[in-house]
Amino acid sequence: MNVRPTRTFETPDGAVRWGVLGEGDPVVLLHGTPFSSFIWREIAPALARDHRVHFFDLLGYGRSERRDGQDVGLEAQTRAFTGLLDHWGLERPRVIAHDIGGAVALRALLLEGARYADLTLVDAVACGDWGTGLFRLVRENARVFEQLPVYAHEALAESHLRYASHSGYRPDVLAAHLDPWRGEAGRAAYYRQYGQLEQAATDEFQHLLGAIPVPTRIIWGREDRFLPPPFGEQLHALIPGSELHWVEDAGHAIQEDAPAQLLALLTREFGAGRE
Repeated sequence: MNVRPTRTFETPDGAVRWGVLGEGDPVVLLHGTPFSSFIWREIAPALARDHRVHFFDLLGYGRSERRDGQDVGLEAQTRAFTGLLDHWGLERPRVIAHDIGGAVALRALLLEGARYADLTLVDAVACGDWGTGLFRLVRENARVFEQLPVYAHEALAESHLRYASHSGYRPDVLAAHLDPWRGEAGRAAYYRQYGQLEQAATDEFQHLLGAIPVPTRIIWGREDRFLPPPFGEQLHALIPGSELHWVEDAGHAIQEDAPAQLLALLTREFGAGRE
């Protein structure tokens, strides 16, 4: 199956590219940063054997529109996501969200009235002091990073991508993840999105996590260096009744490090084999 977002949905903040596979009960996949829907390329076709799987590139990521002055913060991403749900006619889909995609899914659910059948959060940005490291450095020095020579920027972006994986990528896969961030346009888009990722956007809903109205599963890579395991444990503690599943020998890019293990968890019934 061709996992490429070839369709277009227009939003006030730019065009979002999306795609769909399979038939059956709907599933929606949200990616995080610095990735795109490409990270779901092995998971989406497998889920599409039994589900209608919707996937898309966040504003400013992958094949979606990128432009100067664009709003790509979590609030704008949430507006685009809720607009997509309405465009797709999905009232209660299953939602699977990774990294900042988790924050988008949670904002939509807890602040914007979106409804899901259930929610799976994979190494998700959702709570705690996650806005540190490169995020903070870019926000505090945005004008410096935006002026990096392209070769220096691409080296930084590649290093950051490598840091997300525990086992590493095949060269062609690493190149595909890096491709949207290449050149001057990619450099601008890269620092634009990091510069707009504000922890305040998750602080707004953290106190509501205990009231999540749907079954919630948390999946975390034991070797995650972006969001180490204590983030998963904290999220589990904040969501009563949630499931927490660990994936061994997997980093933040769990779709790359352990796709089979991730898929096994995604297709498991809620409440089965809780860890």
